[in-house]
Amino acid sequence: LPQGQLSILQEKIDHLERLLAENNEIISNIRDSVINLSESVKDGQKNPEAINFSQGSVSELFPSASVLLAVDSEDCLFASKSRSHSLGVQMLDVYDILPFDNPDGGVWKQGFDITYNENEWDSEPLQVFVVPHSHNDPGWLKTFDDYFRDQTQHILNNMVIKLQEDNRRKFIWSEISYFSKWWDGIDTQKKDAVKRLIKDGQFEIVTGGWVMPDEASSHYFALIDQMIEGHQWLEKNLGVKPKSAWAVDPFGHSPTMAYLLKRTGFSNMLIQRVHYSVKKHFAKQKTLEFFWRQNWDLGSSTDILCHMMPFYSYDIPHTCGPDPKICCQFDFKRLPGGRVSCPWRVPPEAIHAGNVQHRAWIILDQYRKKSKLFRTKVLLAPLGDDFRYTESSEWDQQYQNYQKLFDYMNSRPEWHVKAQFGTLSDYFEALHKESNLGEKSSNSFFPVLSGDFFTYADRDHHYWSGYFTSRPFYKRLDRVLESYIRAAEILYSLALVQSSKSEKVNVFPSVDNYKLLTEARRNIGLFQHHDAITGTAKDWVVVDYGTRLFHSIMNVKKVIIDSAHILILKDKSAYHYDTATPFLKM
Repeated sequence: LPQGQLSILQEKIDHLERLLAENNEIISNIRDSVINLSESVKDGQKNPEAINFSQGSVSELFPSASVLLAVDSEDCLFASKSRSHSLGVQMLDVYDILPFDNPDGGVWKQGFDITYNENEWDSEPLQVFVVPHSHNDPGWLKTFDDYFRDQTQHILNNMVIKLQEDNRRKFIWSEISYFSKWWDGIDTQKKDAVKRLIKDGQFEIVTGGWVMPDEASSHYFALIDQMIEGHQWLEKNLGVKPKSAWAVDPFGHSPTMAYLLKRTGFSNMLIQRVHYSVKKHFAKQKTLEFFWRQNWDLGSSTDILCHMMPFYSYDIPHTCGPDPKICCQFDFKRLPGGRVSCPWRVPPEAIHAGNVQHRAWIILDQYRKKSKLFRTKVLLAPLGDDFRYTESSEWDQQYQNYQKLFDYMNSRPEWHVKAQFGTLSDYFEALHKESNLGEKSSNSFFPVLSGDFFTYADRDHHYWSGYFTSRPFYKRLDRVLESYIRAAEILYSLALVQSSKSEKVNVFPSVDNYKLLTEARRNIGLFQHHDAITGTAKDWVVVDYGTRLFHSIMNVKKVIIDSAHILILKDKSAYHYDTATPFLKM
């Protein structure tokens, strides 16, 4: 056969193999669905009220499948005619079908009007978890050190005091670059208090990487490095291992991050900056919570439960519900007389006995509307913004006013709501419980999704793609340092073994070099931050990052030279170390 025909044959075989894999996937999904349905039917026989299988309820269970169904006592016939259900939600298909139009959605500008029936929660109350957080950029409009001095240290100092005042209060934190710098400067008494707050579930470390990294420009080696740096620090100093991930500010999201989190032992993750058209589509389909699966995974071993926030931003006006004008009135840092106000020109009111009923009802209405976009009666309402909770007064404003609202809501049984402060894992634990996750064959409660969330647009035609290539000198410097670090780690490890074998442990500068390696890992880790490698920080901040990268390149070269020196000698007993005259030059 001529070469051309051979390659056509090869392509056909590849195509057939792909179809075969797809068919296997469809068959196993149908099998799971049949098992689910027959279990539901058995439940229905034990308790006839429990389930009434009409065409409607099946399409709720399998919204993306066109379904043929016959239920006859034990026998279930289920036929799926839809590829999209068999493979779950495939982002490439979503991008094909979206019109990417931008109609005015009313109060939720990029969405639609949400309505509900007041009796919806009669049988099962709405559980609301309000999660206080403070988004701390390790460099953006100020350098890392300036932010720490002016804002971050005060946030963490107040956290220790304010959480201890009331054990119902909660708080989450994600950036270990800041947390470790703060930890190094506090006394033992404070350290013990932090450990106690973590143990009691009032304070949670989420993700626990060195930074909250960019997911487009970073190399996956560096993503892993910064995660290890944070997790090893936590293991050594606090003995904790994070289980829920929180990424509210990277500009688009990558399935590689989901894969790394899953492999790191995470059970849950949250994302926020996704194209507004995708958010609206997912809200309509109730697919904002899904199992994120790798495109190449024919099983489910890479699945991780992911929550996508539905609205424009992670700030308070865009997290309590669809109407920012109302949600802003429940950001109590914006009370009249403060430095920040509501752009919608209706200020918050402090909560007191005279207005608590009305105010509680207004925010409950927002919570209910937001919950209509999800499949369960468990609701997440983040409460925070950039560098929030710096002053003691803000802790009082937010926590005291919200506690009054919670106490009132919870005292009205006919409102069918239980509202409280929570950590991210409190929310996910309640979600797992509510949707029976972890029980046999229950994964079909949430859809499976494969693909990515690039390119991000937050409104109109504002596509965040310039940062893929901007400030290329620094993006290149990142890759150069990464390769040097990898070489240094390998040579240093081998040199350490050699020095102990040849009884030169005291001569080889292992401690100094280890410090240089650690500092280099932390500098490259810092640069994975979503305002660093992206090039979205102020000029002088960029120079600060660049200086750190440059110093680490020089330092890591020293580690390479010192390690290669001992490795290269045939006669190890001749090894001696002299700082002034390095044995090799790079």
